This record gives sequence, C-alpha cells and structure tokens, in this order.
Amino acid sequence: MSGAKMETPMTTTTVSMTVNGKQVSADVENRTLLVQYLRESLGLTGTHVGCDTSQCGACTIYVNGLPIKSCTMLARQADGAEVTTIEGLADGDTLHPMQEAFRENHALQCGFCTPGMVMSAIGIVERNKDSLDEKTVRHELEGNFCRCTGYHNIVKAILAAHKEMTA
Repeated sequence: MSGAKMETPMTTTTVSMTVNGKQVSADVENRTLLVQYLRESLGLTGTHVGCDTSQCGACTIYVNGLPIKSCTMLARQADGAEVTTIEGLADGDTLHPMQEAFRENHALQCGFCTPGMVMSAIGIVERNKDSLDEKTVRHELEGNFCRCTGYHNIVKAILAAHKEMTA
C-alpha cells in the first residue's frame, strides 16, 4: 500500500475537576490544553489565549491554589484539580479586591491582558503578604505582557489591592 495514509485514532480521556466551585466532567482529546477546555468546552472565555507559547500570561488561572499559565497544561493533567478562572473571583456583584483595584486605578485599557494580569497579581500579593513594593511588582509581572499600557496603573492597582488584601 504505497502512499496510503494511516489515520491515528484520537485518544480521549475523561477529566473531572472543580471549576469555580462547580464540578465538571467531560471526555477530551489527550492533546487538549486546559485553556482550550475552559474556553471551548465550558464557555469560560475570560481566560485568553494570547501567544500560545506561555510568554504573555493572558491565560493565567489558578490550579489547586497556584497561578499557572493554562496554555502550558493539558486538561487531563488537571483531572481532580480545583480550578479558578477570572469568572470565579467575584462574589456575585462584589468584585474581588484585585478586580476592584484594577477598576479603581484604571489599570486596563483594551482589557485583553486583564484577566491573566489580575490572576497573576493575586499570586504576587499572596507570595508577598508581609511587604510589597513597586520593584517587586514589576519584577514579578515580567511573565505578563500588556501592549496598551506602561504598567504604571497596573502596578498602582496591585499595590492598592495588597493593602486591602492584607489588612
């Protein structure tokens, strides 16, 4: 059979996880990225795909309490995990303190990077509860890109949220 193409069957795995406090389960192709599963299967489009190379941070979410870039993780690797996306931060109409600080400090422009920036910023505050300064914020934001701002208001928002979150 010279020239004949053999098709490889797609293998799937059933994944179950808690996303934003809700138990979810689905069959996914083994190669499905967590960001794809969240956006395409669950309709949680607040988690953005910016670069597909884990450089921009737009896809940052929390898995088992740690911020991760969801374009670097397969959905099957999150089986059994507790996942929080930007949609899971607010408590009804009450924004998370970091979301509120971004709003109050005008820390967004087009908004594309904002969900990942907010999720990363929460991690920055959690890692630096005792003390946080502008230099540390700027250093820790190196894994998140914003093409619209000079980061001044983003840094200001994170420092304001730090005060609120650690009070």
